[in-house]
Amino acid sequence: QVQLVESGGGLVQFGGSLRLSCAASGFSLANHVIGWFRQAPGEEREGIAFVNSRSDDIYVTDSVKGRFTISRDNTKNTGYLQMNSLKPEDTGIYYCATGPVATTIPKFYAHWGVGTQVTVSS
Repeated sequence: QVQLVESGGGLVQFGGSLRLSCAASGFSLANHVIGWFRQAPGEEREGIAFVNSRSDDIYVTDSVKGRFTISRDNTKNTGYLQMNSLKPEDTGIYYCATGPVATTIPKFYAHWGVGTQVTVSS
């Protein structure tokens, strides 16, 4: 069974850090793009970062650039999102997803995790 499971979310104070993980089972992540998305309350799901299979095509959106780092470890079948200097506006549900295309557009991702809540208090 193909499954993605996010972990590492939680409640953190302004300026704090969290590291999200995205563990895959039932398939190999090695040949797939990993994308991270977030959805704030009342907002649409937003693509914030992606990394291709070889980690030589990496993108982070401007609002998190310099604070968030996306990475992957194909030997562990896991992707990561390191989040530093967190702000209240980073609050939301964070999802990882995999697909064949390096993009922030959700429709190009075939498999999704159920998400992990990140809450940043001011």
